[in-house]
Amino acid sequence: MPTRPRTRSARRTVPPALDPRRWWADAVTADRLLLAAKTAAAAALAWYLAPLVPFAQSEYSYYAPLGVLVSMYPTVARSASSGVQAVVGLALGIGLGLVSLAVVGTGLPRIVAVATVILVGVLLAGVRALGVGRDWVAVAGLFVLLLGGADPDGYSSSYLMTMAFGVLVGVVVNLVVVPPLRVDRADDRLTRLRDDLGDALHRIADALAGHAFDPTAADEATAGLTGTLTDVREEVELADESRRYNPRGRRLQAPRDLGRRRLDALTGTADATRELAAALTRLTGGSDVDARLPDEARRVLAEAVRAVARLVTTPPEPEGTAAQLREAEAALTAYTRHLRRVDADDEPLDAWEAAVALRRVIAACGPFSDPDAATAAR
Repeated sequence: MPTRPRTRSARRTVPPALDPRRWWADAVTADRLLLAAKTAAAAALAWYLAPLVPFAQSEYSYYAPLGVLVSMYPTVARSASSGVQAVVGLALGIGLGLVSLAVVGTGLPRIVAVATVILVGVLLAGVRALGVGRDWVAVAGLFVLLLGGADPDGYSSSYLMTMAFGVLVGVVVNLVVVPPLRVDRADDRLTRLRDDLGDALHRIADALAGHAFDPTAADEATAGLTGTLTDVREEVELADESRRYNPRGRRLQAPRDLGRRRLDALTGTADATRELAAALTRLTGGSDVDARLPDEARRVLAEAVRAVARLVTTPPEPEGTAAQLREAEAALTAYTRHLRRVDADDEPLDAWEAAVALRRVIAACGPFSDPDAATAAR
């Protein structure tokens, strides 16, 4: 009895975002484990040293580990900027709380003061320049109003100074203890994206070479490229950020903008690949496909797509990229010459759009025949 083939939906019954295995894999990466260890050590150190902070009462030492938490991020630059923003937001919130306490002292009901603090704090949270500090304005104001007690000034100064001390400890620990550098990880993600794009082009070429072209093959080959590009773009931005204020980043030989240039090239390649898939779907649709795309034209176009795919997957080394660039140019030229031999009235527009898409891929890969790009090879 023949077995029933499994469908795509049967192979993946749980979306990736809801898969506990994906959660665990994201939680135990080397970078995340290092960040967790540094945060725990910095929090313990800040709590131990908090009683020594000037202008702060030792009974509020628990705010120091909280300051560490708001300042520990995967990059030194983000740790510093987020820490400063949090302290500024706290200062605004504390000032708001003190003002509300002064008004309460004149006879204003406390319930009205609570509502006012929340109202103004949420409004101030709309100031984008505060960054992560926006989330602390209303919280700090409410804490001062409700927890300040008989000594609101002492509580406020202790709250602000102890939190600022925790932020300082977090930033220093993040800077001194293996400052995070995400360049290698971004390079690996870019390389995988490059290989995925080359694989998509190879699959399109294989489907095109077959006598019966399945339009869904092109769509399946390019499915998921948008989501992958979004993930890779975030990784590249994080890698650029990780080099700022990082002593480890100064020892890197690769140009600072190399990852972004590779991402721009691969983004152009992905867009052109999707355009190629759409053009081929239109070109091969209908019952007159053999007349619109004869076997000879199909073969020449498939060879051009394969040559471009090899160019895309070639590591960005000057000699290899230059050779594959010439091969792709020659294959595309052979295809366009074949189109020009067809009577002008019979030239399908989609056939030329396929050539334009391949030209865009070649143009995106062309700059990586320069020597600087060799440092990003994998």
